[in-house]
Amino acid sequence: MTTPVRIGITVNGEDELLTEETTVRQLLNRRGIAERGIAIAVGGAVFPKSRWDEPIQKGWDIDVLTAVQGD
Repeated sequence: MTTPVRIGITVNGEDELLTEETTVRQLLNRRGIAERGIAIAVGGAVFPKSRWDEPIQKGWDIDVLTAVQGD
């Protein structure tokens, strides 16, 4: 049996506490954010979609960015 891990992260500037191993993809699903048309940055650097199934680490500063069409 695995002990729940409590890690603090920031998502779009808001503190969040995770109590179980969570991937970026799972976090998006929990928040009801569709994967299409978004980008993820961790610590200000692009976090490629190929890594969205990796567990989130303590202290990550995650930004969910949506594409916006300009004039």
